[in-house]
Amino acid sequence: MTRLTNPQILEARLGDWRVLLNQLATRFRTGDFETGAEFVAAIAVAADAAGHHPDVTLTYPSVAVNLSTHDEGGVTGKDLDLAREISMLAEQRGLVADPASTQSVEMALDTADASEIADFWSVVLTGSPDNVDDDAVTDPAGRVPPLWFQQCEPHEVPHQRFHLDITLPPEEVGPRTEAALAAGGRIGWETRTFRVLEDRQGNRACLCWSAGRNEGD
Repeated sequence: MTRLTNPQILEARLGDWRVLLNQLATRFRTGDFETGAEFVAAIAVAADAAGHHPDVTLTYPSVAVNLSTHDEGGVTGKDLDLAREISMLAEQRGLVADPASTQSVEMALDTADASEIADFWSVVLTGSPDNVDDDAVTDPAGRVPPLWFQQCEPHEVPHQRFHLDITLPPEEVGPRTEAALAAGGRIGWETRTFRVLEDRQGNRACLCWSAGRNEGD
């Protein structure tokens, strides 16, 4: 399969779908959880038959679907075919597509040297230094948005006005911290409910845990 360009995807006229960051995305309004669950089951059968599997998110009022061919890094004919099949399954159930409600979020970090800090952020966000590709961190489990590194000139560490909070099971905090330190990080400070980590360039993230929260003084 060959990765398709955006004009080629648009030529397919998939009215239920939108192109977001090298994938097809849509949301179908289901109205209730049981209807959504049955629709997801139907999608699973179609995906297994096609040998191609989307990312599906079931919530109370809707089902969100994202399609891409990962080994091609984008949308291929397999995605177009399965998108048509999923739209047909939705139509059979009277489900309305709401593609305008879709979105995709990335995080970007300004840095003069991505190689110096990429392993740290891969560990902090995914638990492993092995999830860096093309100067971006992508979580294979899909738990966090991708983080990519914006090239900029060297500069002093600014006062951070926003940072990342990563909440973990308590037993994961220690191993994640040790891996971050091994990747060049350092501990800034901590309280009874979070630990501040810094990369080599002073950018910060908080590892958080639930124990100790909302328990009174």
